[in-house]
Amino acid sequence: MTTPDAVPADALPSLETVSPADPAVPPPPVEPSLPAPPAEVPVTVTAAVIVDPETEAAPATDPAVLVASDLDRTLIYSTGALQLTMADHEAPRLLCVEVYGHKPLSYITETSAALLEELGRTTLFVPTTTRTREQYHRIRLPGPAPRYAIVANGGHLLVDGVTDLGWHAGVTTRIADGCAPLDEIRAHLATVTDPAWLLKERIAEDLFAYLVVERTLLPEGWVKELADWADPLGWTVSLQGRKIYVVPAPLTKSAAMHEVARRTGATLTLAAGDSLLDADLLMAADRGWRPGHGELADTDWHAPHVEALDRRGVLAGEEILRGFQRAARG
Repeated sequence: MTTPDAVPADALPSLETVSPADPAVPPPPVEPSLPAPPAEVPVTVTAAVIVDPETEAAPATDPAVLVASDLDRTLIYSTGALQLTMADHEAPRLLCVEVYGHKPLSYITETSAALLEELGRTTLFVPTTTRTREQYHRIRLPGPAPRYAIVANGGHLLVDGVTDLGWHAGVTTRIADGCAPLDEIRAHLATVTDPAWLLKERIAEDLFAYLVVERTLLPEGWVKELADWADPLGWTVSLQGRKIYVVPAPLTKSAAMHEVARRTGATLTLAAGDSLLDADLLMAADRGWRPGHGELADTDWHAPHVEALDRRGVLAGEEILRGFQRAARG
């Protein structure tokens, strides 16, 4: 995932020579001792665009298309989530897009890198994640730096990398008006978790809580019991890999996506995601994609305008990006 696929030689543009005069019209007479000056020949050069071989060439830019995509296990993948089930010699080349603790953490394929480069040039690409701002800023995606990013599950709207304070204030007001306090959620979690399977308990941006657990030791039905308790208090629960998120219901990716669309005048919204925290985003978009892995796939979640892919792991990210491209081109 360092460079896009090479363009075949016969696909590159040629140099086209344009004749300055009609050969049927004879040139004016000149003195024999003074030869006619050579005619200047203008040359037209067309720039080549490197694209993924499975997509059409030379896309047309359309800033009215907004692409809001989840990141982890949708576009970027940790080593444990890659699902490289093919023979070793057939595995895709990978590009590291995140380092944590001086070690590589998240990857995309080189083909995905080329697709993201193009998507960033031809659409309004908006990374949309439950990550905190600090966690999000560790990621280095190919392509132009996004103008907008949605982080903390919609709690922060970044504009050129900086929090929009007005948006954040509105979010916190809606949470305070409609949900039990975060301290009450934390107190309950302290009484119902077990050190035998609880690895970490964290608070994200003073907005929501999440637990890191040992999945193999997590009691069956525990997540559902927590969700049933949290729902009347205005909170939702989502299990993603080893993490259990407890998030206030007004804290949504879809609300932030609608705000970006309003500000930019986007007329077509495309989205992708793999978890229950992405369901509202997918429902709010005009078209959506979900991979064949993750919480949505495990629960057989469907919607008429959302394409449920069979492909799993990092290659699902490639398929989602191709879907974005095709939809953006109409």
